[in-house]
Amino acid sequence: MNLFRSEEHIAGWLGGREPGATISVAKLSELAHAWWDDRVSLEWVPHTREQNQAILEGLGLVGEFWQLP
Repeated sequence: MNLFRSEEHIAGWLGGREPGATISVAKLSELAHAWWDDRVSLEWVPHTREQNQAILEGLGLVGEFWQLP
């Protein structure tokens, strides 16, 4: 994971290569909360692949890059 301050910063870093998926820090925060918030619960059990995929899709993270194996 790399953090960048702007789209221009990303383009400069890529040096002409095609970018992968990019999301804002705000979206990253949403993802982290959705993915990890229940981990401190005493009743916690690991998420299924389907539950994790639903988290991604619920945040609008769709497309080939965001498809879990």
